Amino acid sequence: MASAINGSSNKTGNFSNQFIQPSWQIGLWSVAYGSVVAVAVFGNLIVIWIILAHKRMRTVTNYFLVNLAFSDASMAAFNTLINCIYALNNEWYFGQGYCKFHNFFPITAVFASIYSMTAIAVDRYMAIIHPLKPRLSATATKVVIVSIWILAFVLAFPLCFYSRTRQIPNRMICYVDWPRGFTDHFMYHIIVTVLVYVLPLVVMGITYTIVGVTLWGGEIPGDTSDKYHEQLRAKRKVVKMMIIVVVTFAICWLPYHIYFILTGIYPRWNRWKYIQQVYLSIFWLAMSSTMYNPIIYCCLNSRFRAGFKRAFRWCPFIKVSTYDELELKTTRFNPTRQSSMYTVSKMESSMTVVFEPTERDNPDPARKKSATSRDTSLNGCSGNSTKTSRSSSFYSTTNTSVEEYS
Repeated sequence: MASAINGSSNKTGNFSNQFIQPSWQIGLWSVAYGSVVAVAVFGNLIVIWIILAHKRMRTVTNYFLVNLAFSDASMAAFNTLINCIYALNNEWYFGQGYCKFHNFFPITAVFASIYSMTAIAVDRYMAIIHPLKPRLSATATKVVIVSIWILAFVLAFPLCFYSRTRQIPNRMICYVDWPRGFTDHFMYHIIVTVLVYVLPLVVMGITYTIVGVTLWGGEIPGDTSDKYHEQLRAKRKVVKMMIIVVVTFAICWLPYHIYFILTGIYPRWNRWKYIQQVYLSIFWLAMSSTMYNPIIYCCLNSRFRAGFKRAFRWCPFIKVSTYDELELKTTRFNPTRQSSMYTVSKMESSMTVVFEPTERDNPDPARKKSATSRDTSLNGCSGNSTKTSRSSSFYSTTNTSVEEYS
């Protein structure tokens, strides 16, 4: 994505190589970008393994997290380091075919990343605000993911179509040869900023605000069951984790979009002596967004933390406890059954067996009338308990289980 913009030019543009850095600066930037690539690729691959290798982790939210991890790992592996090399040396070493891919794929990956986050936000909104409506099935989730990638390909296609390599004195360059030069380049970046940054962040801001007010604004009056509080805590944890993921993405990419809008409005800034260092810093921050998500998952989610421990169990200072093993292997008690059994046991504990004397033992009519009254009272209690049991079962079946959120 960055090279597509940074390398954009018209045919009569100035391709002079004015930015030549000392070797020590090149070395520092190489280490900085290489660290991002290593952490992002390795961390996101572990996230994918944790979700796909453990049945307990295969939820709608986590399938979108797989898509997010795949796009982040792909962008880090195929573009980040290559873009760093091109920005440091201002010379393209990788041929015309990879030039097209290099300009095309970053926008595709970023689009897939942020719209996976948006899909998660909408899914959380529907699950928490409209719990009685049906959730996305596995098939529907796959359709949404495929649709996201198709739209990403469509948005990024112009970069692939207009990408060119050109030999100029002493070096080869890779750039986007827009038909109307700078005008098309600037307008395209505005469109990308709106579709890949502003619009999804607005949608996620609205949905998470509503969800946050619902989850942290107060509890449902009269509902104090343990199951309710367990679900509430689990929902809060997932929403908190995803809000941190979204805010991290927004912070990392904000300077990038501001940079290209300002240099588009004031082209002379591109000739500033230190602009290359500014660009490398801003681009590093944007690319670093690909490595933070696995760290966030590990810190804020016990199951992902258990998965990372299993992945790094070969390290002498990492110990996998029995609890960590159970986090990924054992399914929790079904809330519906738990609620029903709890209600039945409560019914049984509250019932009192009354032994009435037979008419032969005590023929007193007054005692007989009293016994009939107590029997009627017992039957009424039993009827109320049955009603409570049905109500509890209905509540359990119309709410998503804790398994889905924790």
